[in-house]
Amino acid sequence: MTGAETVAWAEQLARRYLASLPRRLAHVEGVARQASCAAAVVDDPSLLVAAAWLHDVGYAPALKRIGFHPVDGAEFLRERGFGDRLCGLVANHSCACVEARRRGMSIGWPDEETALRDALWWADMTTTPTGEVTGVRERISEVEERYGPDHVVSQSVTEAAPHLIGAADRTETRLKARLPFR
Repeated sequence: MTGAETVAWAEQLARRYLASLPRRLAHVEGVARQASCAAAVVDDPSLLVAAAWLHDVGYAPALKRIGFHPVDGAEFLRERGFGDRLCGLVANHSCACVEARRRGMSIGWPDEETALRDALWWADMTTTPTGEVTGVRERISEVEERYGPDHVVSQSVTEAAPHLIGAADRTETRLKARLPFR
């Protein structure tokens, strides 16, 4: 499958499985747009955009297995024969290992800790639930406020904040370095 075919397939899959979750789909569309903006600073632009389309597919009711969307999405992709790299990006998106640990779970795929991973985290953490662009710190605050201080999601994003901000800062530095001088 070519890069363009992979992205088209990922978009189609996300739209099909998230159609019953319009707010989630709006977020995913926004993350894919953000990922497209960062494609020039990663080793595999098509993989970045495909992972952006698929990062939340595990929220689809039909795909729920263990109830933790990063792993449910990655397992779904693995069952369809997709490679470990895409599965790992989906499973580990936005520092999911912290929430997994807090839930007593394991991710099952290593976090590749690359520029591509950083760009995926940046795209997710700079996109609101409705698909608008925001700053990473604002997005972290929005998640904390939406879930409240006692929820595992809020506690996890608070703990993961330095990693999320670091990934966003590194991606923004890479993006700025690619801009023409004026």
